[in-house]
Amino acid sequence: MTTQRVGFRDCANDGYATVTAERRSVRLTITGRVQGVFFRAWTVDAAAARGLDGWVRNRRDGAVEALIAGPADAVGTMVAACWRGPESAAVRDVAAVPADDPGPTGFHYAPTA
Repeated sequence: MTTQRVGFRDCANDGYATVTAERRSVRLTITGRVQGVFFRAWTVDAAAARGLDGWVRNRRDGAVEALIAGPADAVGTMVAACWRGPESAAVRDVAAVPADDPGPTGFHYAPTA
């Protein structure tokens, strides 16, 4: 399996995401009114529906953080969906940075960081 770097417009830093074959992996930091509005539950459902791997958790600073990995197109649509989130959320920003692919883990909640 080969690893390559490809451009990904939603990524901060160097503008690249990690891609292994057809997989892409990014870590998202989502800010705004994103805690107490079922953002994590929405993320688990939305990611699982897209067949993605990774996790989502609250952060003590009020943000939500997620590691999302899977088919490049599904990751892209998930990142775009995070800009909207659940109906009661008010997303201010979605910062995406390259991340290591966690492999086939399914999508789950992670402890608050």
